[in-house]
Amino acid sequence: MSQDISKTLESRVCSECRSTLDEILRLGAQQMLQAAIEAEVASYVAERQGLRDETGRRCIVRNGHLPERSLQSPVGPIEIKQPRVRDRRGRERFASAILPRYLRRAPSLDNLIPWLYLKGISAHAMPEALQPILGPDASGVSPSTVVRLSEVWQEQHRQWSERDLRDKRYAYWWVDGIYFNVRLSEDRPCLLVIVGALQDGRKELVAILDGERESKLSWLELLRDLKRRGVKDGPALAIGDGALGFWSAVSEQYPKTRRQRCWVHKTANVLDKMPKHLQAEAKTLLHRMYQSPTKAEALGAFDEFVARYGHGRPKAVDCLVKDKEVLFTFYDFPAAHWVHVRTTNPIESTFATVRHRHRQTKGSGSREATLAMVFQLAREAQRHWRRLDGHELVPKVLAGIRFTDGTESEAA
Repeated sequence: MSQDISKTLESRVCSECRSTLDEILRLGAQQMLQAAIEAEVASYVAERQGLRDETGRRCIVRNGHLPERSLQSPVGPIEIKQPRVRDRRGRERFASAILPRYLRRAPSLDNLIPWLYLKGISAHAMPEALQPILGPDASGVSPSTVVRLSEVWQEQHRQWSERDLRDKRYAYWWVDGIYFNVRLSEDRPCLLVIVGALQDGRKELVAILDGERESKLSWLELLRDLKRRGVKDGPALAIGDGALGFWSAVSEQYPKTRRQRCWVHKTANVLDKMPKHLQAEAKTLLHRMYQSPTKAEALGAFDEFVARYGHGRPKAVDCLVKDKEVLFTFYDFPAAHWVHVRTTNPIESTFATVRHRHRQTKGSGSREATLAMVFQLAREAQRHWRRLDGHELVPKVLAGIRFTDGTESEAA
């Protein structure tokens, strides 16, 4: 009995500690935000103190505070008083960059909502899911709120899809086509995705288009649009799986772009054509092919695989042999980049949560909602993509410098 009482007291104390800590974090965030916007207004007024009217009075002055408003944040509701600024001339209106006029939720919550949605939380269940974060204010995040956010994200995607790309130069592209179910339609759209590596080694989302399957025509539409917006030169290397119409399309639009078949997809496809008792042994050989330090050693493992399984497992061998010319291209690029360019992992890892949602639910309500949610998730994920190892070598790749077994050899 005493032990049960002890556990109950301990649980109650822990709960009270958590509540106290949450309140401390909330108050700390409130004080920091209030101080930040006060400093922003003070700086704004100070920069304009030289503006005077005909009587010598300052034109831009502080004028109390606007009515207090509540901002929903990951640490709970934060009450903020926005300082008021008055322009006696009636010309200039202060707009806070820290706390925009109509902001009611912290941007991190706007990122959280699509993440929860893509994890399988429906629009109707969103308030309940956000209850532990927002408390009673979670009721403000209604199904209609999610719908309105989706409409905003659709417009953001439209504007993003029209951005000027003339100053962009990509060393690598990772490409994929990702299928989704649409709950309110029989459509099964395929989102065509390109992630690129820039001159400084940073990765960014290049394009995401609602296409018709992974057809050549859909990829041609995407690539032509990129050209129209300024991508005159294609990447030095494109990485993708073998089921893409992308390869035919890129040959037309960017014929100098070289090809690298994704080793993760290829390994899975080859092993799928072998009995389970042989898969571990075969997998070891496949790993040797793309993890060898030189192309000669990799081709040695390739030949050994063909010799060992050529007669008994012809389908598996044919699956491997047909792509031989595009499986080892990465050896002609810097060794520091191999870990990045042997697979389509930059896309696969990002869209893992998307695939999870569509295994758990019947999918989004419309093609437009699907595209908006996926776009929002990808833009958020982009913030956490790491720069290429050996990023200082990217300009050499773009300049056409030759690499042999990952080491610089001679100019092209």
